[in-house]
Amino acid sequence: MLGHEILRTLVHYSGHFLVPFVIARLVFPREIWLKAALVMVATIVIDVDHLLADPIFDPNRCSIGFHPLHTLWAGLVYVGLVLVPDWRARAFGVGALFHLAVDANDCFLGGTW
Repeated sequence: MLGHEILRTLVHYSGHFLVPFVIARLVFPREIWLKAALVMVATIVIDVDHLLADPIFDPNRCSIGFHPLHTLWAGLVYVGLVLVPDWRARAFGVGALFHLAVDANDCFLGGTW
């Protein structure tokens, strides 16, 4: 069981901090992919909504649908950002949507969804 939790943690945090570089390299033009990747990593800022919860971190709680910036409504805003014709907004939108996907995967792996 401990091995599963270690794998879950590695998958979760690599999804937030490493995979955005791969996505940006594949999706954004060569001139801006690194900046776009950094913007995508910066979407970790949406986790500020965890500060509204008690306890702030609960490994047995699914973020999706619980925290305000991890809801369907927030996801629709992130989709809207992808449609904005500015690479910064698009990078944030893609990063935030991928952030939600990583968190949803964590809920699945943790058995909370």
